[in-house]
Amino acid sequence: MSAADFRKLADLFPNETVTHSYVQDIELPAAGGKTADGKSPGTFALVTLDNGLDHSKPTTLGPNTLIELGTVLEGLKERAARGEIVGVGVTGKPYFLVAGADLSTVKSISGREHGLWMAQLGHDVYGTLANLGVPSFAFINGLALGGGLEIALQSTYRTVSTGAGALALPEAFIGLIPGWGGVYILPRLIGPENAVKVMIENPLSNNRTLTGPQAFKLGMADALFEPADFVEQSVAWAAQVIAGAASPARANAVDPSTPEVAARWAGAIAAGRAFVEAKTSNASPAPAKVLEVMEANRTLTQAQSAELECETLADLMQTDEFRSTVYAFLDLVQRRSKRPAGAPDRKLARPVTKIGVVGAGLMASQLALLFARQLKVPVVMTDIDQARVDKGVGYVHAEVDKLLQKGRISPDAANRTRALVTGSVSKEAFADADFVIEAVFEELNVKKQVFKEVEAIVSAECILATNTSSLSVTAMAEDLEHPERLVGFHFFNPVAVMPLLEIVRAPRTDDAVLATAFELAKGLKKSAVLVKDAPAFVVNRLLLRLMGEVTAAFDEGTPAEVADNALRPMGLPMTPFVLGAMVGLPVAQHVQESLHAAFGDRFPVSRNLQKLIDSGVKSIWAVQNGTPEKGPDGKPFIPAETLALMSFGDTPSTGEEVLRRTQDALAEEIGLMLDERVVAGPEDIDLCMILGAGWPMFLGGITPYLDRVGASERVNGRKFLAPGVASEPAA
Repeated sequence: MSAADFRKLADLFPNETVTHSYVQDIELPAAGGKTADGKSPGTFALVTLDNGLDHSKPTTLGPNTLIELGTVLEGLKERAARGEIVGVGVTGKPYFLVAGADLSTVKSISGREHGLWMAQLGHDVYGTLANLGVPSFAFINGLALGGGLEIALQSTYRTVSTGAGALALPEAFIGLIPGWGGVYILPRLIGPENAVKVMIENPLSNNRTLTGPQAFKLGMADALFEPADFVEQSVAWAAQVIAGAASPARANAVDPSTPEVAARWAGAIAAGRAFVEAKTSNASPAPAKVLEVMEANRTLTQAQSAELECETLADLMQTDEFRSTVYAFLDLVQRRSKRPAGAPDRKLARPVTKIGVVGAGLMASQLALLFARQLKVPVVMTDIDQARVDKGVGYVHAEVDKLLQKGRISPDAANRTRALVTGSVSKEAFADADFVIEAVFEELNVKKQVFKEVEAIVSAECILATNTSSLSVTAMAEDLEHPERLVGFHFFNPVAVMPLLEIVRAPRTDDAVLATAFELAKGLKKSAVLVKDAPAFVVNRLLLRLMGEVTAAFDEGTPAEVADNALRPMGLPMTPFVLGAMVGLPVAQHVQESLHAAFGDRFPVSRNLQKLIDSGVKSIWAVQNGTPEKGPDGKPFIPAETLALMSFGDTPSTGEEVLRRTQDALAEEIGLMLDERVVAGPEDIDLCMILGAGWPMFLGGITPYLDRVGASERVNGRKFLAPGVASEPAA
């Protein structure tokens, strides 16, 4: 590919935010790095990657950025050949090396040829960095993701800051492979097992990243320095290396041509494939491609691997799975979640200086801990007797102690958090609260009584919130003197982990109350979605529709293993029967009954599940330590005594039939929700399911998936999303 082709590609993106390459010459220090004749090692060229924007705008790599970097590196290569410089370093603006490829650019590349050019352009530039004629150094001063980390891997030597966070090769998570040399270099540098952890296990485990010290321990960097004078220390270390006074150990580096490493390589690939199957049911092509390329490149030259990487990247860039992942990650999680559709002007929000929590059970205690930790305001919990109150406050204190033991918080922070959470048996403790949330039994009359009692005590400006998962917020407000003060504030369990908050607006909820709820969500570091007051809102309504279809197929006579595994192609984090056991059969059945009352036969109530609940059975499958127990054949099984409680029909379905039935049911329910204006658009349903139900990012959310498999058109006559949003742009 010619330079003209690269320029032609870059010209397609005139609005790219370019990360510039600024060069500074540094005379290397002689101290500790003198040559044999006692002279300074020479001149060192330091390239700083900077887009000229603040830390809220990470540096990225688009075609124009890469061409500029390549041009700068070619100039440095010529200087090296003339003997003007003895080494080259690459670092980034504060907090960043580089955040990886510009996903907006990559997503909008049309045609396989342009995708291939983008892949080849990266290799062309990085190949120059790796072959300057003098040693190259990467000084990893901050975040380094994907192509940003591959810049470091292509350098001869690497240093990393102890303050650097978010080092990763997340390509398997976003539907690609580490295609600019990472998949070739990393297993040779840190060993195949560690490479699979970084390229497969971490991305598919909620996109986990490494800190600077963790990366150093794995062998991804040769030296570790403190952030205060990181670049200065790195330059001094580079001087020592160039002078021959220092040499990295690289204890984890391997030679893949040896029989021992070849065996380890094969074992790591096999373990990676098993992990991918368990995590995704192979519903996304990218993780398998990472492992395929890594498996092949053990016996390839780096140039041969680069060619394979480019071809693989070009193919993956054309998949709807990749486009859907970028839609989910970039358009939804990174953008829409930060600007919730329909949220009122934040200037209307009221200050919240004290919070009340009605209830002291597990959910209430989790809420109290979250409020105290994140908002740092006093939180008072109430319950019907002192024993319950003491148990709730005790739970909070115990959780704080655990955080302290793990080093997650300082002793001072632990003491402050404990002091902020108190308990009382009297709701009079809420008299000066600005926000009171209930987390009591999921029964409408119980919640109405709670709010009646609280309203008699609190000020007229105090906001009342309900954590209900399915009940009508409107009905809860109807007897209040100030119904406009009530808002739905629905968390997901476990509260500390799940990022979604469904904020429910009843017909009379006013804008100031709603604005305050959104500001609280932001302070709690949650992503809030505005939803209309409708039964079960978004996440639970769709999950119960899904679970209802699978349970109905089971009741009709479909074998449990077939019914429970029929949705494996969706790549969901757990099967419906396992989800039901985790939520609790009584809770799931209670919500299903509420939905049946509201929507009729779309949400059938299973008599078999009710029989299990009445008998105290907690799961359809035999369960051990919270997971399905395996029988002699290695498969989950239903205990004989559980099976004896149930009766079945004689119209079994195949797994494919259950899958299609469930797809169509979800497409129908989402179509109805959009008609009812439960949310502003399908994007909000996708965001809710990703953040509240663990819907796989690689599916792009639920609506792109239903569009891809044809369910949207089968049921509604049209797709949910326009072409190009999470799929190939229209011709």
